[in-house]
Amino acid sequence: MSDYEVRPATMRDAKAVAEVHALAAKAAYEGILPEEELRVLAPTSREAKWREAIEFSEPQVQVAVQDGEIVGFVGFDRSRDPKTPSTTGEIWALYVKPEHWGKGLGVALWDAAREGLEEEGCTTVTAWVPIRNDRAMRFFELAGFKREMKTAKTTALGTVRVEEIRLKRSVA
Repeated sequence: MSDYEVRPATMRDAKAVAEVHALAAKAAYEGILPEEELRVLAPTSREAKWREAIEFSEPQVQVAVQDGEIVGFVGFDRSRDPKTPSTTGEIWALYVKPEHWGKGLGVALWDAAREGLEEEGCTTVTAWVPIRNDRAMRFFELAGFKREMKTAKTTALGTVRVEEIRLKRSVA
């Protein structure tokens, strides 16, 4: 794990963050989204979003770097869910290049997000995860998140409707 550095994203990182997002999303949603939807997951469609997020720190973005290359990132901030207390944070996005899956990088990014949320005064944290994304479910549950069964909802990912559930845990 020592060959990864986790640090705050800079504006120069937006393109690489978009590339990681597209690559990891394509791999993560294979079998969940149809092929035509996976083809739409292009870095160019995400770069402006991540540039804006990095510029305005909404969400805050941390990147994982190995040998000068961004190989993962996490976006986190206060919860976007209506009627949640200001002490509730949310993992907005956590993506790692597929060739780095299972190497502890997700945990390092989660730790960075947890520290950032703690600094912001958050006491609980949530994450919305597609129910059929077994890898993400397993990751968050191993990190101590618990499913909130009453939160299950259908949401649009492109033109496809996907079942999601909110997971929650203490920041500490």
